[in-house]
Amino acid sequence: MAKKALVLMYPQNEENEIIIPVSVLRRANYEVIIASKTKDPVIGSRGMYIVPETTLKEAMHRGPYDVIVVGGGRNGWRSLTDDPDVGKILREQENCGRLIASICTGAIALKNHRIMYGRKITSYPAKVVEDMVREGDNYIYKYDDVVKDGNFISSRGNYTSWHFALSIVEYLSGRPLAEEVAQEMITAY
Repeated sequence: MAKKALVLMYPQNEENEIIIPVSVLRRANYEVIIASKTKDPVIGSRGMYIVPETTLKEAMHRGPYDVIVVGGGRNGWRSLTDDPDVGKILREQENCGRLIASICTGAIALKNHRIMYGRKITSYPAKVVEDMVREGDNYIYKYDDVVKDGNFISSRGNYTSWHFALSIVEYLSGRPLAEEVAQEMITAY
């Protein structure tokens, strides 16, 4: 049975932090669903329009998911924080011990929804973002490009999207598949 991934795409998310994980996970033959609050086109942080495949409410009924991917972006964390259903599905994912993967400012949305407290985490490498994630001392902050802590993977940002997505594949399906997908994309892993 194919692994199932839910990728959250909300206004102001960084497009590459959505598109690259979707591409990598689909190359690994995962069933990938892109969801947002509505099915209306979402404008990313660089002005691209991305059309979600379903709403988050509908996606919640199609789970469970092997991984939920939380993208970042300039202010993407705000729209993710503002939707209580994001917190609800992430809490369910965490409580069931399934993988949550966050990149860039997605870490702020996780913090605001009180997800994965006590875990190792990284985020976009700007001081203001780091300070927001570290506020309250709820995480063990790291400076690596990709940080793995059990069923939680976090990553710095746009430039780490490939390694981030391949780390998800490695966690769910093993290193050989991650290396095979990387080789197909002519990407080092």
